[in-house]
Amino acid sequence: MEQLLEDLKLTLDVTWQDDDTDRKLTRILERACHVINEYAGEEIDFESDLTARQLVLDYSRYVWNNVAEEFKTNFGANLLQLRSRYQVKRKLEEDELQEERI
Repeated sequence: MEQLLEDLKLTLDVTWQDDDTDRKLTRILERACHVINEYAGEEIDFESDLTARQLVLDYSRYVWNNVAEEFKTNFGANLLQLRSRYQVKRKLEEDELQEERI
């Protein structure tokens, strides 16, 4: 979460050091990770999935600017693509497990 926090501060141009701001941004990031995980349908490793990581940062930016309700409209195609990618991944994993059982 530390690296995500630093990335978010860069994204938002937060150049000052303030514990209250860091706590607020951390809470926003936690909520953003939850929202993006919900769209994907599973827990995402935001360190390795750069597309999902960018969506977390974008969602956080929208929350920071008090326009979170516009995120789904503006990033709907990206969210569908993310969900589809994780659905395909799960299906392939399920197929592999079935093949191993045979």
